[in-house]
Amino acid sequence: MANTQKMTKAQKFAMLKAIPAVAENAVLVEFIDHELELLSKKNSADKKPTAQQVENAGIAQAIVATLQADPNRLFTITELIKSVPACAGLTNQRVSAIVRGMIGVSVERVEDKRKAFFRFLAD
Repeated sequence: MANTQKMTKAQKFAMLKAIPAVAENAVLVEFIDHELELLSKKNSADKKPTAQQVENAGIAQAIVATLQADPNRLFTITELIKSVPACAGLTNQRVSAIVRGMIGVSVERVEDKRKAFFRFLAD
């Protein structure tokens, strides 16, 4: 199967603008230029992380610090919740999602008898 990339809206507008009949029509050219300008504004917007993402980043740092303090120990999600103060009151699902996002970067997942354990990923 051929590796084809989907054309973006900006590419389609540029192709339309290259057609001689469209290039002669000032109204269409103005419309296309306006749409291209809107697309560039939309793509260049500075996107700040949400409050939830900022909070999750702090929790992730606390988890890594705990794992790094005892790099040979294997932690389950439940043990992480109990041993990391920042995780107090969080659900297993939320902590699991945060830890899953760090796998391969700073956390290693080890499976033993179908149970998932996590430890600090040494460089």
